[in-house]
Amino acid sequence: MALEDLPLLNASLNAASCAALLAGWRFAKAKRVEAHRAAMLTAVSLSTLFLCSYLVYHFGKEGVVTRFPVGGWPKVLYLSILLTHTPLAAALLPLIVVALVHAFRGNVEKHRRVVRWTFPVWVYVSVTGVLVYVMLYRIPWEG
Repeated sequence: MALEDLPLLNASLNAASCAALLAGWRFAKAKRVEAHRAAMLTAVSLSTLFLCSYLVYHFGKEGVVTRFPVGGWPKVLYLSILLTHTPLAAALLPLIVVALVHAFRGNVEKHRRVVRWTFPVWVYVSVTGVLVYVMLYRIPWEG
């Protein structure tokens, strides 16, 4: 796999992680604990693979900055998404770790309190990560 293939892999991992998150949420609502656990561990695994691939891609580019190809309203929309996506993505890792620690220790109420924040942030970051990919690499902007 070449370095230029990694953005598509990253978007795919984000989308798959989001699907696992949504499945895990439905399983939790249905009180299907084992299915919830499996879905959430899948989401964590996919997100971990995403993070590794993302870092390989960005460090492998040797400092090349990805720039949005056009100005105007598309750039404003792109930057609006990116400026919310990036800090939330950075905040997500400790939230996930705390949620996992509470889950593995059986602290269900503490786990629920943390995931009340973690889940929507994680879904938002996953969805906006795919949107960023689409806007950067798949829309043929007129420039």
